[in-house]
Amino acid sequence: MLKAEKIESGYAESKVLFGLDLEIPDKSVASLIGRNGMGKTTTVRTLMGMLPLQAGSITFDGQVVNGFRPHKMARLGCGLVPEGRHVFPSLTVYENLYATARNDHQGPWSLDTVYELFPRLHERRNQSARTLSGGEQQMLAIGRALMTNPRLLILDEATEGLAPVIRQEIWACLRRLKEQGQTILLIDKNLKEMHDFVDRHYMIEKGRIVWRGSSDELMAQPELVDQYLGV
Repeated sequence: MLKAEKIESGYAESKVLFGLDLEIPDKSVASLIGRNGMGKTTTVRTLMGMLPLQAGSITFDGQVVNGFRPHKMARLGCGLVPEGRHVFPSLTVYENLYATARNDHQGPWSLDTVYELFPRLHERRNQSARTLSGGEQQMLAIGRALMTNPRLLILDEATEGLAPVIRQEIWACLRRLKEQGQTILLIDKNLKEMHDFVDRHYMIEKGRIVWRGSSDELMAQPELVDQYLGV
């Protein structure tokens, strides 16, 4: 579905990605893992058109999307749950969800199905987003992305900083999405939760993919975890 080949990107004069390769087949789950500052979020921003592509090529469903802006990537079917959630604080839960709904109503996700996935959002549908807990805001951020009916859902640190019980609830919802055939790119630090969830891991170090493989292959090489993921 999505393929990045030898992409380079960064901020002004500071290059962060150096020939990064990444491929996510349809109906699969991939992870991008690595220590902080290695280029994970920069990769997401480049794929979504939030940062200019300096070199290389990005294709989505066979179409070259080099230079596409975020709104165009969203229309193609890329939904993003950004790091830090970034919900609209002055809008209600309902208004946050409605704001990103597809106009053509194509796809499985609607207010009813998002509320079914996250009943707490239905309970708080008339509250402003600023009154929600961090976990509830994360549910809202995921629900808002789903309302675009994405073919590819990208989640940047979707469980970071949440209480354990809320993290488990988020993981349960993500597993439901996988069972329904949702294609996912995930950035997260919890290798235990990702073990039976992710089909293929991509390990990033200083803007390059240094290893790729399955969860079983990763767990069989603890030296990789220490070298590239250890603090």
